[in-house]
Amino acid sequence: MKSIDDVMEQLRKMTVKKPEIGLILGSGLGDLADEIEGGDRIPYQSLPHFPEPTVKGHKGQFVIGKLEGKTVVAMQGRYHHYEGYSLNQVAFPVYVMRAMGIHQLIVTNACGGINTAFRPGDLMLITDHINMLGSSPLIGPNNDEMGPRFPDMSHAYSQQLILQAKNAAKRLGIHIQEGVYLATHGPQYETPAEIRMMRVIGADAVGMSTVPEVTAASHLGLDVLGISCITNMASGILNQPLSHQEVIETANRVKADFTDLIKSVIRSI
Repeated sequence: MKSIDDVMEQLRKMTVKKPEIGLILGSGLGDLADEIEGGDRIPYQSLPHFPEPTVKGHKGQFVIGKLEGKTVVAMQGRYHHYEGYSLNQVAFPVYVMRAMGIHQLIVTNACGGINTAFRPGDLMLITDHINMLGSSPLIGPNNDEMGPRFPDMSHAYSQQLILQAKNAAKRLGIHIQEGVYLATHGPQYETPAEIRMMRVIGADAVGMSTVPEVTAASHLGLDVLGISCITNMASGILNQPLSHQEVIETANRVKADFTDLIKSVIRSI
């Protein structure tokens, strides 16, 4: 709570806006923040307890303003466990956004497709997740004012927001997938054997983010919508090496559909 109070004290000097919806924008997907009207841009490094992201494609700032008539706060870039940050640090911005006033959180990521029915460029609504990070951002003393010691994860992803996203995709003529997202800590990509194991246990896509933030959001009682951009097929599915450059290129190729989908969902909230 002290850390959150420190951040909020600084934020109140930099913006008077009170967001109702939070956005976490993944690799190659940060351009949506540039469409926020009258956006106050607040670099993470200007806030106490916020390190600077180190991954290409993550600008590292909050953007707070109007999008589709709603006041939103967007994380233009996120933290990852593989950068050397604890899961508590990775999830910390979610607690800050809740303190700002959000009630809904839209989380996006770029990830690899495990389901062989998927293709690079597909958008996948996350229906559930598997945590293979080896830990949780909730480990440590619990603050009962924030959430319960043992939060329920049965509906970590809001069925209502999933339905709204499916309806939005239908209106826009965007082909949409649904599936289970599995998180590893990386930074290495998975081996073909690991991907075969992940398929057996029920994963449709794999990435290195999202689960810590969604776990924190569940702890706080936020409604969450998760959308993955399938930027490549996972290791061993296609006979080609994996690269972060491919991730960025594919995300850039589909960002128009991604942006339209997110904006349509925000209008319906």
